[in-house]
Amino acid sequence: MKYDLCCIGYITLDKVVTPQKTVHMPGGTSFYFAHAIKHLSTEGFQLVTALADSEMPVVDDLRTDGIEVKVLPSIHSICFENIYGEDTNERKQRVTAKADPFTIEGLQDVNARIFHLGSLLADDFSLDVIKYLAGKGLLSLDVQGYLREVQNEEVLAVDWAEKEEALKYIHILKANEHEMEVLTQCSDPYDAAVKLADWGVKEVLLTLGDKGSLIYVDERFYEIPAYPVENVADATGCGDTYMAGYLYMRKRGASYQEAGCFAAAMCSVKLQSYGPFGGTEEDVHSLIKKENAVI
Repeated sequence: MKYDLCCIGYITLDKVVTPQKTVHMPGGTSFYFAHAIKHLSTEGFQLVTALADSEMPVVDDLRTDGIEVKVLPSIHSICFENIYGEDTNERKQRVTAKADPFTIEGLQDVNARIFHLGSLLADDFSLDVIKYLAGKGLLSLDVQGYLREVQNEEVLAVDWAEKEEALKYIHILKANEHEMEVLTQCSDPYDAAVKLADWGVKEVLLTLGDKGSLIYVDERFYEIPAYPVENVADATGCGDTYMAGYLYMRKRGASYQEAGCFAAAMCSVKLQSYGPFGGTEEDVHSLIKKENAVI
């Protein structure tokens, strides 16, 4: 079967340690992406992940919610440990277990018009896997994982050594302000977008926090507003929510501007509650209409 949209990435086992308590919870790009999609439409969507048998209840829950999930075998699930002190802005992050990398062999029977790669670490998807999937459909990529590698369980910030070769195969790329600067050495998002396009990316998506986001396609910029949030409860998974909203709208034929506005508004809805996106498509459209009326 050929799906309209397929997200490939790990569901992680996250351990969050604060002075008050320790909490274990599922996470990762694929987890937040799939939960966002399930509140829009699961039709034509597949999730491909790899995790240990011990985390299969998370997959069972997704299947119960109507998500088509393909699980690749892995000895371990990837485990992120986030340790916060009294100052919650300071975080120490470790990876205490890693899942097996995605391989061409494991993805041979996966077919989609659009593949979204939710990279968490630099070696999740090799250049060969990127080339292979690009021959099957359009590739969308959240670049965050390619800028992180693990040494002795510690997560280190790195540049993506193969970026200029790999980006030739990426149709849609999302990066935040920090990531775009690491990739391009450009602090100005307009300059960064042009550089990424010069390397081969067809649709460049740059998320800029409360300054909104910027989309660059065919030498044209689309400025996307940030929709106001009454209270920020939880920012975890916002980038994944943005991409779920954007790709959902694009596959339905929405323009770049429409898809970007929907994605941004979806993030604002998600920010106001803990955990993955739990709103509705109507909630997102209502927020857009409300802000358009104010303007």
